[in-house]
Amino acid sequence: MPYLVLAGIAVAIAAGLWTSGLGADVLRYRKDIVYLTKQHVVLVAVSGSAAIVLGIAIGIWLSRPWMARWAEGAIQAVNMVTSIPTLGKLALMMSLLGIGALPAIVGLWIATLLPIIRNTYEGIRAVPAHLVDAARGMGMGPSAVLRRVELPNALFVIFAGVRTAMAVNVGTAPIAFLIGGGGLGELIFTGIDLQQHGMMLAGAIPTALLAVAVDFLFGQAQYWLVPQGVNPLRNS
Repeated sequence: MPYLVLAGIAVAIAAGLWTSGLGADVLRYRKDIVYLTKQHVVLVAVSGSAAIVLGIAIGIWLSRPWMARWAEGAIQAVNMVTSIPTLGKLALMMSLLGIGALPAIVGLWIATLLPIIRNTYEGIRAVPAHLVDAARGMGMGPSAVLRRVELPNALFVIFAGVRTAMAVNVGTAPIAFLIGGGGLGELIFTGIDLQQHGMMLAGAIPTALLAVAVDFLFGQAQYWLVPQGVNPLRNS
């Protein structure tokens, strides 16, 4: 239902743009849109994939019993780093790694980590203790308990963190243009600078559509990959 509402809004916006004449201005940049969207997708895919892999790994590590004393402090440290304005993180990466796609990917990767780490940690820690005790009573070792009990029960919460992180990633990626990372930010910021509304919308509209598409794909993955018994979307 939310996606049907968004589709209706998109149709209304498209109709408004076409009747106002801005639609034709946006279409003038269709070749640039295709080329820069590919760059944008690469930035999001590389930085997002790295954040998902490392974020889940760190979240699992912090959830282990021997890390209980330091887990909250570690998450707060990550929170402090993540709370630095994205432009500041990108500027720092530029000073360390130069100009181009690499510092942009590293900056986006850092900005994406926190929701994944936090949700993985909290999701695993929220698994009912009696399930873990029952698994241990059946003779499962720590790795088997994690793989067969904790992760399946925490997967819905982990996916929620991934969806949030990827939405942040897609929406933040246009700033990568400011340090030579490419992407749709080139049309957005150039359009703002030149006061060309068509050019600005040619970058902003695909960015918004890409964010919705990414959220939809991860939402479908969350619906189908999370086991039915612990998936409120499939139990309702």
